[in-house]
Formats: sequence, structure tokens, C-alpha cells
Amino acid sequence: MDTRWPLFLHLLGAFLFVGGSITAAVLRLAAIRRERPSEQALLLRLVRPLVPVVAGGFLLTVGAGFWLVHRLDLDLGATWLSATFALVGWLLVVGAVAGRADRRTRELAERCAAAADRQTDELRRRLRDPVALALNASLLVATLAIVALMVWKPS
Repeated sequence: MDTRWPLFLHLLGAFLFVGGSITAAVLRLAAIRRERPSEQALLLRLVRPLVPVVAGGFLLTVGAGFWLVHRLDLDLGATWLSATFALVGWLLVVGAVAGRADRRTRELAERCAAAADRQTDELRRRLRDPVALALNASLLVATLAIVALMVWKPS
């Protein structure tokens, strides 16, 4: 069976998903390094247009991945696919939680920028919140693990 289209779409989705995710992480880290809330708010606002890129890439990757699995007649219960499904679940749940926290941080930065463009202890704390940073880091690790599973397909 021809697998060129499902493979192309799967890879395209993966590039969009991974590229958008890494760009969002870089923007968030850049916001932490800034002192002025207006700069922080700007960098955090730049993450918003990446959300549909990441979500679209995710959906394309998953949809084309299932198409590819069907075309290749692979076992959905294979260990590497089961691990991938678990990591995808992690991405969905933790991504929703981390996304809400990041949105609240952006909104606070926008309010601080509009007020006096002065850093507050609350904004500084939210930007450097170890739980939020750990959740975001775990999303990147899970994404890289999924890519590794797709490339090496361990049994």
C-alpha cells in the first residue's frame, strides 16, 4: 500500500506541533528574562497565535498517524504505540492545565503594563513559578520522547 501521503501529513503535523511548541517555550523563557511587564506581555501574547499551529499540528499528526498505522497494518497495542498514547494523554491534560496558568500570567502582565509598567511580586512569582515551569518542561520532554518513539520504534 502507498504510504507517501499519510507519512507526509504525519511529518508535516509533527513539524508544526514540535516547532510551535518549542517556539512557545522560547517565548515564555524570554518573557521571564525581561523586567518590564509591557515586554513580558508582548512576548506572552506572541504565544497566542502559536496555539492553533500547535493544535493543528497535533491533530494532523494524530490523524495521519492512525492512517499510517492502518496502511502499514501495525498493531495498535505495540509497546512503542502504547507509550506514545500515554504521552499524548499527558500532553492533552498537562497542556490544558499549563495553558490556563500561562494565560493568567499573560493577563496579569498586561494589567501591570497598563497600570504603570512596573514589575510586581505577583507577576515575578507567576513567571518563575516552579510548578508552571516544571509542567511546561514536562510537555517538551514528552514531545521529544514521542518523536524518539516515532523514529526508533522500540519493541
